[in-house]
Amino acid sequence: MIAPSEAARLPWRRPRREALLLALVALAALSPLYPVNDGQDVSRVCLARALVHLRVSADGCLVAPLAVDRSSYGGHLYSDKAPGMSVIEAPVAAAVGIGPAPTWPNESVRLWVVRIFSSGLAFILCALLVGRVSEGLAPGYGGLSLVAFALGTLVAPLAAANFDHVPAGALGLSAFLLAWDRRPGLAGLLAGAALLTEYESGVVLAVVAIYVALQGHRSIGRYAAGVLPGALLLASYDWLAFGAPWHLSYRYLDNVYSARQTAGFFGIHVPSPHSVWLILAGSEGLLLVSPVVLAGGYGLVLLRRTHPLEAVACAGVVAGFLVINSGYFAPYGGASPGPRFLVPALPFLALGLGPAFARRCGAVLALAALSVVASTAVMLTWTQDANYRETIWGEIARVPVSLGNSRLAENLVRNVGHAAGLSNGTAAVLVLVLGLSALAVAAASSGRSVRT
Repeated sequence: MIAPSEAARLPWRRPRREALLLALVALAALSPLYPVNDGQDVSRVCLARALVHLRVSADGCLVAPLAVDRSSYGGHLYSDKAPGMSVIEAPVAAAVGIGPAPTWPNESVRLWVVRIFSSGLAFILCALLVGRVSEGLAPGYGGLSLVAFALGTLVAPLAAANFDHVPAGALGLSAFLLAWDRRPGLAGLLAGAALLTEYESGVVLAVVAIYVALQGHRSIGRYAAGVLPGALLLASYDWLAFGAPWHLSYRYLDNVYSARQTAGFFGIHVPSPHSVWLILAGSEGLLLVSPVVLAGGYGLVLLRRTHPLEAVACAGVVAGFLVINSGYFAPYGGASPGPRFLVPALPFLALGLGPAFARRCGAVLALAALSVVASTAVMLTWTQDANYRETIWGEIARVPVSLGNSRLAENLVRNVGHAAGLSNGTAAVLVLVLGLSALAVAAASSGRSVRT
């Protein structure tokens, strides 16, 4: 039997000024008051409202033209999403008294509260996990890793949005870290919850299962038992909604993408080089907006020297999501800030940031600063169909010349600062200042002096 590497226990250490860093990244990333998304918001919150009334159909809520992402079966309308996110949102939606979908354009604050208590809390948890494990792996660099991940990758533009990728990433990473800490039962419980939240989390479930299996047959048995509740909940939902435990919601899509979604394996085909190019280096490509992920990949190579199986597991999750994303008919997933289907894998990639900062701090810090600037610009404009010229960097380069007449300035989304009375421009600058301040605080707290 091959045992996972020398870290018999999870490397876990609190970065310096952790609470301040978490507060700064939360204030920055959770500030946008995004408009109603006719796919994500409507589909998930309609199901959440139905669950409050012990129903799985949402006929009176999933109505045109607001409802785009929906499924139809047996004469009823359902969400086309995995139900986990709606389960999380149900009590919050009930508490804030959110009404039927046609009233939502006037309820942006209530929708924001629902998003914050689902995706927003998951974002904070994920940042905390990345920071603490990074500090354990590379003492003195956990704070930098926390900020670079939280504000320098695609998790930032989706932190205050109603997509399931950030919660799925938080649950998936938690499952892996619990497996690393030799708690296979709890790892399975969270892996099952990740699957309930996002179907693609099956990649994480499988990779963690292989990792746990190397710990022994008793461990994999406990892991499987832990997965069971989430899998049974998903099967029960599918049975109630679509007639059989194995009938997923995507099989019954009722929108313009139904033909393409049902082709191949739920819209996934053999990956194409063109899709890989779009995902990594296209107009909204990951490397273009978040160059710090290069450092994450480099750090996983370094991590392999001390924690080989853990590094391979992280790389396996990233590779699995890249294959799925590059095979999907819409690599950017429709209206989104970029290749959003990769987001659940980004926390795993971010575990390489600590070793990368420790080895090449100056270079990685420069990549992190560029990533925070670009990701913040995307975060504040992506829902407005800004149609960036020469990518987001072309628009950033125009700001010093055009100032308030730049396309970025004209397409700023409302945020909490604006709602409090600040102008759009002032509120946006404040968000950027918060992000760069977080990076500066982390940098000031990092380095060899911290180790002693």
